Amino acid sequence: MPKQIDIDIADGTCAATLFVPAGASSSPAVILYMDAFGPRPAMDGMAERLAGQGYAVLVPDLFYRFGTYGPFDAKTAFANAETGQFLRRMITETTQAMTAADTGAFLDALANEGFAGKVGTVGYCMGGGRALNAAAAHPDRIVAAASLHGGNLANDAPDSPAANAAKIKARVYVGVAGVDGSFPPEQSARLAQAFREAEVDHLVENYVGMKHGWCVPDHSVYDEAGAERHWKRLATLFDETLRG
Repeated sequence: MPKQIDIDIADGTCAATLFVPAGASSSPAVILYMDAFGPRPAMDGMAERLAGQGYAVLVPDLFYRFGTYGPFDAKTAFANAETGQFLRRMITETTQAMTAADTGAFLDALANEGFAGKVGTVGYCMGGGRALNAAAAHPDRIVAAASLHGGNLANDAPDSPAANAAKIKARVYVGVAGVDGSFPPEQSARLAQAFREAEVDHLVENYVGMKHGWCVPDHSVYDEAGAERHWKRLATLFDETLRG
């Protein structure tokens, strides 16, 4: 059964859910960084799948600073003007620096639960860049980081993952939607170049025909074949970095 935990952080209390493999007293851990629609059954199902592969999985509410909100319907939330505006505000005001700092508390929470070893990160949509920046901020603990349809990974912002590439010691996987306005081809090329120059072990992979959000089952653009492909990539990444 998943365990609900409260993580005390300087800016407040972050609610999180911890999924632990059946019968495991200790295991490698993964932090799953949510997309823009927050923790919900779709995210829980993805965390449960990773737990079934032998990983303790922490799903924190990155929007905890806003108190109670939602739930949001991933298919319709941005179509509603008021809800869309609120979501964009939450994304903007929850900065990369905030999430990078919060990740220190997430790592401590995992350690307090008995998972003090190697950690991987994976993020979707807005969580993608945060998963990569977490690896840059905590290179001593995070050994693998994955972004799926993450946006603005190599824009001109000083806090983009491309700008932080030299701080990353983890192995990195980036799955890119075939056509994604938040991560156009020129950013993909810039990100790969930044990783090469920083000597980051990485793979940036283009999912032709997939749209932004294809991995998450409650998205309108969910694609089962594309999602299964990403699960295979995650299994390889985490098996090769978190075990042993």
